[in-house]
Amino acid sequence: MSDRPLRIALLTHSVNPRGGVVHTLELAAALHEAGHAVTVLAPAAPGQRLFRQPPCAVELVPVQTTPRDTVEMVRSRIEAFVQHLRGMLARERFDVLHTHDSIGGNALARLCDAGDIDGFVRTVHHLDSFDVPQLTQWQHTAFARASQVLCVSRLWREHLASEYGIAAQEVLNGVDTARFSPQARSSDAALAQRLGIRRGAPVVLALGGVEERKNTARLLSAFALLRASNPQAQLVVAGGASLLDHSAYALRFRALMQELGFDDDPPQPVRLTGPLPDEDIPSLYRLADVVAMPSLREGFGLVVLEALASGVPVVASRIAPFTEYLAEDDVSWADPSDAGAIADALRHALSTRDAQRIARSASRLSGRFSWQASAERHAALYRAAIQETEACP
Repeated sequence: MSDRPLRIALLTHSVNPRGGVVHTLELAAALHEAGHAVTVLAPAAPGQRLFRQPPCAVELVPVQTTPRDTVEMVRSRIEAFVQHLRGMLARERFDVLHTHDSIGGNALARLCDAGDIDGFVRTVHHLDSFDVPQLTQWQHTAFARASQVLCVSRLWREHLASEYGIAAQEVLNGVDTARFSPQARSSDAALAQRLGIRRGAPVVLALGGVEERKNTARLLSAFALLRASNPQAQLVVAGGASLLDHSAYALRFRALMQELGFDDDPPQPVRLTGPLPDEDIPSLYRLADVVAMPSLREGFGLVVLEALASGVPVVASRIAPFTEYLAEDDVSWADPSDAGAIADALRHALSTRDAQRIARSASRLSGRFSWQASAERHAALYRAAIQETEACP
C-alpha cells in the first residue's frame, strides 16, 4: 500500500496506569506525532477517565461499575467493546484494529465472526495463569484469533512459538527521557511530605502494587533483612490498580507485615500508597534510593527503563525478559525465589550507587528503546500485514 497515514484504533483494558496501558498511550502518542490518525479505546465506569490524556482521539467505552466477579467483569467489558465498536464502525473505517489485552481481543474476534471486520492485531505483553477455565479460554482466544501477533520481548515471542505455534513479531518499548530525569524538582519534596517518605534514609521503591507476580511479599521479607544493616530504611510500594483480583495475596502480604512488625502508617517503615496521580511518578522515582523489581514474571519491565532514566539504581530478577536487554552492570541482579538474595542485591545497589554508571546505562538503553522507534516498527508491521491481505485473491 502507499505511505499514506494509517487510521489506527488502539484498544486497552483499563484507564489506570498499568504497563500495557502505558505502552498503548505512549505508542498512540508516537504514532500520532508520526502523522497517523489514532484513536485510543478504553473501558471506563461512570466518572472515570484515562490517567493520562494522549494527544490523539480517545473513545471511553462505558462499562459496569460493580460486576459480581472477575468473569462477569470481563464478559461485560467484552460485550461493551463489541457494541461500542460496532457503532463506531458504522460511521468510520480503520486500517488497523490493534488490541493490547484479552478483553479487546475477544471483542475483535466476535466482530470478525460477525463479518464486521476482516482481522485484528494483538500485542501479548505477558500471559497469566488462571484458576478459572473461562479466563484461560478468553486469554487464548485473544491471541489465537488475531491475524497478526506482536510481543514486547523475545521471551514471550518464543513462548508463543513453542507452546502455540504462533509466529509473533517483536516490537519495542520505549522511555520518555524528557519526562524521567535525575534533575530534582520542587515537587519532589512536596510529594515526600505528602506520602510520609523520609529523606536521607534509604528508600526502596516498588511499583505495581501488591501482586504475586510482582513478588511483593518476598520483597517485604528481603526488606526486613535489609533493615538489619540499614535500620532507617523505608519500603514504598506504589500503584496497584488492577482488573484482576489480588485480594487473597494482599491478605497474605498484610499478615506478613504484622508478623514482621511493620505498619504502613507514617512514620512506619513500610508505605503502601495505592495508585498515584500520573504527574507524581517522576518525583517518586527521584525520591527512591533503589527501585526493586524482583518479579517472578514480566512482559518487559518498563519500570527499569524509567528508573534508570531517573538516575536510580535498580534491583531486577535474573530472568528473561530482563536478561534480554540489560547488561551485567546495568542493575543489581537477584534470584527472585530467595529473599536473602533480594536483600543482598538491595545492599549492593545502595552501596555501589554510581551516578555516572547509571547515566551510561540509561543513555544506552534510551538510544535503543524509544517510542519513536516503536511507532516506526509498528507502522511497518501494520503496512506489511495490510499488503499481504490485499495481495490475497
